[in-house]
Amino acid sequence: MALNKLHELGLPNSALLSLTWVTWLAIMILPYFFVALAKALFYLSSKYASELFSRVGLTDSKTVDIPVELNAHLTLTGGKSLSNPSFYRRLVGSLVYLIVTRPDISNAVHQVSQYMSTPRLTHYATVLCILRYLKGTIFHGFFYSAQSPLVLHAFSVAD
Repeated sequence: MALNKLHELGLPNSALLSLTWVTWLAIMILPYFFVALAKALFYLSSKYASELFSRVGLTDSKTVDIPVELNAHLTLTGGKSLSNPSFYRRLVGSLVYLIVTRPDISNAVHQVSQYMSTPRLTHYATVLCILRYLKGTIFHGFFYSAQSPLVLHAFSVAD
């Protein structure tokens, strides 16, 4: 689908692979934003996140520094049941989609996705906290420089 979008824009198939043919290019593909500089690629999902904020009504809300409070303990029975659980499910599904470009929220989204069957107000408040964190870090994404070597670093905490 991404290559079809490139054809619609009149760009060659190699547009995402070889960035030396243009010095500045902005391509909108699905909800992700690719900014190709002369020798780098910046990949973020700010447009999708902005649409998510306006859908929820968080366009003028304050931001937070972390996606979930450190000692937040979510339970199945904590708080009152939501009157519209399908809205909660759509929000969490949107957050799962954002994990592609924002792995920093993966743990928090994993926590709230465990309560999709019977969401409570405490779960919804946690989702709003994640969204406020995203609002404060909306332009965070992946930066790939052509000058740096392609080396994968992975870290794991296994108890």
